Amino acid sequence: MKPLEKSRADSGLLDAPSIFDAKSGRITINGREIAFGGPLPRLGEGEKLIAYTTSLCPYCYRVLPAVIFEREGKVFIKRTCPEHGTIEELYFSSSRLYHRFMRFEEEGIGVTPHVKLRSPCPFNCGLCPRHKNHTALANLVVTNRCDLSCWYCFFYAEKVGYVYEPSLEQIREMIRQYRKEGVSMAVQITGGEPTLRPDLPEIIRLLKEEGVTHIQLNTHGVTFARMWFEEGVEAAVKYARVLREAGLNTVYMSFDGVTPRANPKNHWEAPYTLEVFRKAGVTSVVLVPTVIKSINDGELGDIIRFAAKHIDVVRGVNFQPVSLTGRMRRDVREKYRVTIPDVLQWVEEQTDGQIPAESWFPIPVAAKFSYFIEALSGELKVCMGNHPACGSATYVFIERGADGLPSRFIPITSFFDVEGFIEYIEEKTGELRKTEDALFSRFRKTLQAASILKDLPKFIDREKLPQGLNITKLLMNVFIKRNYEALGQLHYKMLFLGNMHFMDLYNYDVERVMRCNIHYLSPDGRVIPFCAYNVLNDIYRDNILWKYRIGLDEYKKRYGEKSVGPGVKYVRNIKLLKSTPIYYEAYKGIVPDSVLKGGAAKS
Repeated sequence: MKPLEKSRADSGLLDAPSIFDAKSGRITINGREIAFGGPLPRLGEGEKLIAYTTSLCPYCYRVLPAVIFEREGKVFIKRTCPEHGTIEELYFSSSRLYHRFMRFEEEGIGVTPHVKLRSPCPFNCGLCPRHKNHTALANLVVTNRCDLSCWYCFFYAEKVGYVYEPSLEQIREMIRQYRKEGVSMAVQITGGEPTLRPDLPEIIRLLKEEGVTHIQLNTHGVTFARMWFEEGVEAAVKYARVLREAGLNTVYMSFDGVTPRANPKNHWEAPYTLEVFRKAGVTSVVLVPTVIKSINDGELGDIIRFAAKHIDVVRGVNFQPVSLTGRMRRDVREKYRVTIPDVLQWVEEQTDGQIPAESWFPIPVAAKFSYFIEALSGELKVCMGNHPACGSATYVFIERGADGLPSRFIPITSFFDVEGFIEYIEEKTGELRKTEDALFSRFRKTLQAASILKDLPKFIDREKLPQGLNITKLLMNVFIKRNYEALGQLHYKMLFLGNMHFMDLYNYDVERVMRCNIHYLSPDGRVIPFCAYNVLNDIYRDNILWKYRIGLDEYKKRYGEKSVGPGVKYVRNIKLLKSTPIYYEAYKGIVPDSVLKGGAAKS
């Protein structure tokens, strides 16, 4: 029996992965010692304190007191390491938007812990008793193999020198550990490239058997286009249909831009992938661009237009500002740093002001709706009480021109008083909670629900309401049914736009980690927040993958020479990919013909 398993049997909680010695101020984890504590940073002239928090030294991981402060209309985080000096980093590029977002702050409801509390955050993951949010989306890494070799990726098998692929039984145990949190389970299958696992349909069926209500597949999508040309259209469609019928709900597809320069990963393949999904009835695709300054920051509006053009299969776009890795000088970080307000501003500019920054709301707004539904039904299925700086979202309605292309974007805030409705919901939540112990509480709650449905139209400006959009009915369904199906109906009528900013060592805020609800499942039973797992990758991710590794040679012996290494790698034929109308038609009206019909770029 492994130590972690023994602890579970002894006490019901796993041992913490670390030990903290209060006398020496040292944290010991994975054989490494990390210091704790340091001086409180001083504010300079023209700097206004916003909040105190905790951060890390990006060079030695020392846990440090930090300040979040405002200067010249921007928000920064600063801490001082006794060994490496003062480290300052841009936190939010608009103090105005920061303060607006913080008005919607929620802390979460706490968790059912998986590990004992022994050390300061973020070296006690997870989840520990101090964590403030249950898992809303569990990332399940099913492989680190990939048929691409992107220059910026340090994760794939050949790069790290081994294969990580949990067995079906290990996957089942990870899901059962997640289930102990007692909330509605949503899982994103990720990698590597998950479609390289031949048993992917079986994994999806396993998740459904274990009670997972929503299953996402995180993929580059190339597999479906590759099958189109190597095995035929019907084979590609059949595979996508098998995944859908096994229980797949959403495809979370990497898509960094509409031109080859911005999106060398899958620009040429994406049209075929979407066509496969169209034919297979896979109609819930979210495009996921990593936003990098000077690379694709000028294509955000066109990415939205591309999604809108293909809204029969694309449900949304989720922008992810790049996380900076490795040691970088401050001037280099300033060159590449992207924060949420930057993305919102670029979207506003590139949609001619049709999608303004003010139409976006931070993630914890969703928690306010969760509290209302809990007060109404007595059941809390999911609560997204993330830190407001972690992400934002909005919905837009699409009007089309005679050519079928999107001609106008109408954000939900144009015709629905979102802020007023949030205030109304908070008020009603308070009223409902007061009736919990009353003799006729159930009857009163029914009356309250009826009054809310009656009041809903008061927040709608019918003169500005897009033709054919019954927003009242859609929102009523969300409140009455309270499930993914009802939310999906909203997504089929409007395009979802999201924005998730995962941290790096330079802008690391421990308060954000404590409120994280996107977590990774580990075979050792732990559930680890995203920005601990990936940012402190040598402490968490790499250590876990190494522990459960299979050597490359051993993997080849088990599964064949073409299972890993050169034999699995995709060789792109750009000329072939551009040879059919499908490629041109997918981008027509979004990308200039000179780009689409130009010479073949290098793969």
